[in-house]
Amino acid sequence: MKKGCYTALVTPFKNDLVDYEGLENLCRFQIENNITGILAVGTTGESPTLAWDEHNSLIEIISKQTKNKCFCIAGTGSNNTNEALSATRHAVEAGVDAVLLVDPYYNGPSSLEIRKEYVTPVARTFPEIMVIPYIIPGRTGAQMLPEDIALLNRECPNVSAVKEATGNLENMKRTREVCGPDFTIFSGDDALVVTMMTDPAIAASGVISVASNIVPGPASRLIELVAEGKLDEADALHTALMPLFKLTSVVTMEETPFGEVKCVARNPLAIKTAMQILGMPSGGCRRPLGKMTRKGLSVVVGYLRDVMKTNPELLAPVESFFEVDINARLNDEALFESLIYTETY
Repeated sequence: MKKGCYTALVTPFKNDLVDYEGLENLCRFQIENNITGILAVGTTGESPTLAWDEHNSLIEIISKQTKNKCFCIAGTGSNNTNEALSATRHAVEAGVDAVLLVDPYYNGPSSLEIRKEYVTPVARTFPEIMVIPYIIPGRTGAQMLPEDIALLNRECPNVSAVKEATGNLENMKRTREVCGPDFTIFSGDDALVVTMMTDPAIAASGVISVASNIVPGPASRLIELVAEGKLDEADALHTALMPLFKLTSVVTMEETPFGEVKCVARNPLAIKTAMQILGMPSGGCRRPLGKMTRKGLSVVVGYLRDVMKTNPELLAPVESFFEVDINARLNDEALFESLIYTETY
């Protein structure tokens, strides 16, 4: 995989059904704005709520859309190795370039078990495809450690990259130390990618991004600038993009009859809410994810208004491609009301 920005694409819905026309438009938008690659049915694509026939159809469509245009990664991970094997077989037959295996969630295997009982069986069964472990303990409650990743890379050469979403820079440095200079590390966190790329002890190659659903061109340009050593320009663009990078998680304090509680709108709720505001194919999230609170929506609208005020060129491709008036939509109170819980507690 080359250095670059790979979009963890949202799965658009209409009336809780997959919006396949919207999906194709999102793919075209990404490709026309020079994205390096697209990840189908990752966490941002709401893989936990997709039926397997939907999961497979999405991979088939995105693989076809991206063929000879950009790199295609398919999320085929599970907390069931047999399911991961079946999903990977389908993805390979669909013609993807790589598969992403999230650490098994909920049942909590050890790092050793993740390596021996999960990633190794997939990598050895499909040696022709690149296998990318996805390390995100905050979501999964499990973590394959750098030492086991290094052993995998030694035993299964097709395990040659990792998506690192621990948020732990020391863990990333350890991965580089034990995996060596030729191993590929991708950031799973938009906000950390510049740090990860510029720290020689990590030397990341780019990002598998959430924000690039909205800004594929600028997000890709950010990676190019860092790779070219144009760090002043990169820092300026990174600052401009930061409001959108914050859309991965929106935290508010909400009032209840029993006092304040913390409410976390986790990915992809905020990014899909932003996309609906902007007029992009998205739809809401599938349950158990729902809607944002009024306070949460205010945060999202604030981020979008900030970008439109200070760097409107970042959102110009959205306006052009989807033929929308973003300023008008950012002042549409009826639209906002449709995107929130009118009553929470």
